[in-house]
Amino acid sequence: MLNEEALSQAIPQSKMLKIIEVQTEISKIGMDLGMVMAIATDRAMKLLEAHGAVIELAEGDDMVYRAASGLMEPCLGLRLSRHSSLSGLCVEKSEILYSADTLEDDRVDKAACIRVGIGSMIVVPLKYEDNCVGVLKVASKNKEAFGESETCMLSLMSDMLAAIVFHAIRFSTDELYRRATEDPLTGLGNRAKFYDVLRQQLTISARKNLKTAVVMLDMDGLKSTNDTYGHKAGDAIIQAFAERLTNSARSIDTIARLGGDEFAIILPEVRSVQDVQCVIERLQSNLQTPLNWDDVSLPLKTSIGFAMYPTDSDQINNLVEIADQRMYQDKRAKKAQ
Repeated sequence: MLNEEALSQAIPQSKMLKIIEVQTEISKIGMDLGMVMAIATDRAMKLLEAHGAVIELAEGDDMVYRAASGLMEPCLGLRLSRHSSLSGLCVEKSEILYSADTLEDDRVDKAACIRVGIGSMIVVPLKYEDNCVGVLKVASKNKEAFGESETCMLSLMSDMLAAIVFHAIRFSTDELYRRATEDPLTGLGNRAKFYDVLRQQLTISARKNLKTAVVMLDMDGLKSTNDTYGHKAGDAIIQAFAERLTNSARSIDTIARLGGDEFAIILPEVRSVQDVQCVIERLQSNLQTPLNWDDVSLPLKTSIGFAMYPTDSDQINNLVEIADQRMYQDKRAKKAQ
């Protein structure tokens, strides 16, 4: 890996600024894997002034074209054996590979290169920790089209891209994971998703010295609604509660239904207790209007408690327990009135 001085010599300043712009653009997309890969291939092709780019994901014994631009776009969905392609070798070795002349390079799938029209290409591994999930490949119709500068530029792009692709594959595009972590009644995350996201967020908060709040909520009167009007009314009020929670939270917050009448919100990047209270006050305001269900007015009420990381605790279980206890204190105080 080149140091900062070597990178500055290898990459023109104008190109370095473009790389930063691309990284910023990709980071704003989040976990939309399709969009991330589409943007990455398009920008990589333009950055290197190449004729095409592709992201191939390692799927079993195959390398699969999952995003493509330029001359490689018609090959979207193409499957090549990992054992007969430069991309497969790149995944195996987890290192950057360059083919200056594809027709003379025994490492490449020559038939595929002829079919697509590739004269030379750089292949960069998308490696996150010890996981190589695929490659970013940029190609030219011309032989010997790339040098050290282009290799360095792709290497810089691939570092952040690999992390996003890894997590997007794990959390966003895995249908089994989605089903296992989604509450079917409300569409919110469930308890498993809540703890998964909270662990990630606390790791980020520790690294960046940020504060994160955990808000625990318990709906008041749900059992009475079920007993009086039936479970259809109970389901309707749970769904309405979830919708108003969503409308009250910020776009960066994570809302989950932990089960029954229990909900939770993860509030990352809060500066103070006042930030948390603003969200809670907005929620309480949104709950003022009862739900009109089958000509019956059903009140939406909740008990709330929260805890701050790292002020209250830097341990995930303690943090949740503190927020939970404060929520029950709120519930007991209401009953005592």
